[in-house]
Amino acid sequence: MSSRRLLLVVALSCAMGVFGVPTANSAGGPLIVLDPGHNGGNAANPGELDRLVPAGRGNTKPCNTTGTSTDAGYPEHAFTWDVSLRVRDLLAARGVQVVMTRNDDAGFGPCVDERAAIGNRSVADAVVSIHADGATPTGAGFHVAHSAPPLNESQGEPSLRLAQAMRDAFVGSGFVPSNYAGSGGLQERADLAGLNLADRPAVLVECGNMRNPVEAAVLSAPEGRQHYAQAIADAILQYVGA
Repeated sequence: MSSRRLLLVVALSCAMGVFGVPTANSAGGPLIVLDPGHNGGNAANPGELDRLVPAGRGNTKPCNTTGTSTDAGYPEHAFTWDVSLRVRDLLAARGVQVVMTRNDDAGFGPCVDERAAIGNRSVADAVVSIHADGATPTGAGFHVAHSAPPLNESQGEPSLRLAQAMRDAFVGSGFVPSNYAGSGGLQERADLAGLNLADRPAVLVECGNMRNPVEAAVLSAPEGRQHYAQAIADAILQYVGA
């Protein structure tokens, strides 16, 4: 390889982050990072899964977890991946750029600190981490977590406004706020690495409780996942004004 070609390859490599994430939003339109929780290959990598990584506020946490599942065995990682793809397509149809923190549902990770870094490197207008909870069977409803107390300006009013937009879109779509976590569909969290390490407006939405049999049926059904995806997309579009 010539020195000129080598220089070009290095320059291109430096301009891109993990999973092809640009270091800046230069296209001019809104750019959203979608973070599908967990990954299908996490369980096969227990040593790496338990490796401690920075979690913000001077703490560390395991790289990632396997996530939860319904009693019938439908896994959270499959739910978050499917919903994220649906949200991506809904946003792309409205001209919104989307970056995903993982490329499939068969791999490992990324670790929670790297997921936050992808959003930061992308200079995202918003970062939305998509999950489903594994609480006791009597627990029901969604909740949207945001960083509190905030560690930077983006974690303050912008993230709270994003959380409120997400809560309002879920309620407007007929979903009920959680009866076991947070208040009125919102939850302040100081222990979530993805929120603590964010330099961009960021929230984590627990769409429902996979251990609740009624919600498990909705979470497992394609039409239910489309309903969740539409609510998430509506919230994002409202937030960025697209």
